Amino acid sequence: MKIEGKSYKTIWFENNLVKIIDQTKLPHQFVIKDLKTVKDSINAIKTMEVRGAPLIGATAAYGLVLSIIENNDLSFLKKSSEKLIASRPTAINLKWAVDRMMKKLNGINEEDILKIALNEAKAIKEEDEVFCKNIGLNGLKIIEEISKKKKDTVNILTHCNAGWLATIDWGTATSPIYHAHQKGIKVHVWVDETRPRNQGANLTSYELNEEGISNTVITDNAGGILMQRGQVDMCIVGTDRTLSNGDVCNKIGTYLKALSAKDNNVPFYVALPSSTIDWSIKDHKQIPIEERNSEELSHVEGIDENNEIKKIRIYPQKSKSLNLAFDVTPAKLVTGLITEKGICEASEKGLKGLFK
Repeated sequence: MKIEGKSYKTIWFENNLVKIIDQTKLPHQFVIKDLKTVKDSINAIKTMEVRGAPLIGATAAYGLVLSIIENNDLSFLKKSSEKLIASRPTAINLKWAVDRMMKKLNGINEEDILKIALNEAKAIKEEDEVFCKNIGLNGLKIIEEISKKKKDTVNILTHCNAGWLATIDWGTATSPIYHAHQKGIKVHVWVDETRPRNQGANLTSYELNEEGISNTVITDNAGGILMQRGQVDMCIVGTDRTLSNGDVCNKIGTYLKALSAKDNNVPFYVALPSSTIDWSIKDHKQIPIEERNSEELSHVEGIDENNEIKKIRIYPQKSKSLNLAFDVTPAKLVTGLITEKGICEASEKGLKGLFK
């Protein structure tokens, strides 16, 4: 996708460095950052310079490449893999990518290991790009059906950022929107602000603006009344981990949107690549829900009159706060799962029908 008319991916390898778009600076500053060591990769994941389940996975894969460049030692590589997995616990793509890399590198001699690691990291990156494009083509069919019936602008509500900035390109929830726009279908996106990090306002709206797609930022609690008024035709969100029974773990607030959608008969779809499916557990209580620094709630960032990014406190100094980063939407509230292989019901039967 594009920024200021130029096409970018979210991550790439160049001159033995991993290049990323520092997403903590968006939308106010566009900064390309170099990751030189595996520690840099871990820090980028922890501080959310990169975020979004698929992109976190790709960053971890390239983190292992940097680990080999830094110290071509099996013990160091294993420790690096463990630290990468621990950097953010909820998104399953992180562990999936690290496990895939380590399985590929197991038993490889020191002379060949860097080349094989690079090829596998590149394969993970390119695979995600193809998956997200196909998610868009499959989801496009839903938007086309609504457009034909409505014969007017299709209003779509999304939560957090499941756009191309959360993947390698195209995005998950945004991919059907981008494909619809490119096909000439009129779409308008209600963008949840998504407190506390405002990833909807800061990233999703930014993306859509760059692609020339009509969008409006709303507070997280405004979705319900818009659905009551008939101003939302469908919801599309992403996911950081989808269980084999169809339960969906996504950015905090997703569950409340699903409840509103159910109450107002608004279709609620979840878009995901197969790398985000956790086949190992069926009870959502076993998902490690990340609890982030309370300062993300008590402080906000913005740009001042000197174009400098500043952080200010908005809570009383003595106030306590709980910053849970994710919640779980039960499968019964999900209209369908949009994957690279097609659309299925949110259930074990539905998923296994696509992924045998």
